[in-house]
This record gives sequence, C-alpha cells and structure tokens, in this order.
Amino acid sequence: MSVLALEGTVENGQIRLAGGVHLPEKTRVLIVVPGMHVMKEAHLYSPHLVHPAQAADFKLQVIEPEEDNADLQP
Repeated sequence: MSVLALEGTVENGQIRLAGGVHLPEKTRVLIVVPGMHVMKEAHLYSPHLVHPAQAADFKLQVIEPEEDNADLQP
C-alpha cells in the first residue's frame, strides 16, 4: 500500500485539503489529527442473565398496604 501525506483543515464539517489538491470520489483516506485529545466517554452496560430461565426469579411483586395500616403510610 502506498501512502501520500496531505495537510488540510476542517471547515463546516468537511475536510479541505491545502494546495488545491483534489482526490477522486470514493478515495479511501486515513485521517490523523495531531495534538488532539479526546475525552473518553463512560459506557454503562445493562446487566444480562447468564441463564435467561432465571428471569422469573426477578419478577416484581407489588404489596398493597392493608387498610388497618393505611394510616401508617407516608
């Protein structure tokens, strides 16, 4: 694979090559951005069960307060 190094700038979301260089449509390019530091984003993964058959163990149970104790509820 041969490599050609060109310099350019980003303007309105597009890369403009210096010196009036034009590349043919569909040309594969590799972009190297010098001096750029990108902050890593945290990614929170959803937990998954190893054994999906255990999903029933996590079924939500709703317990309604009894009328005698209803006055104790906030």
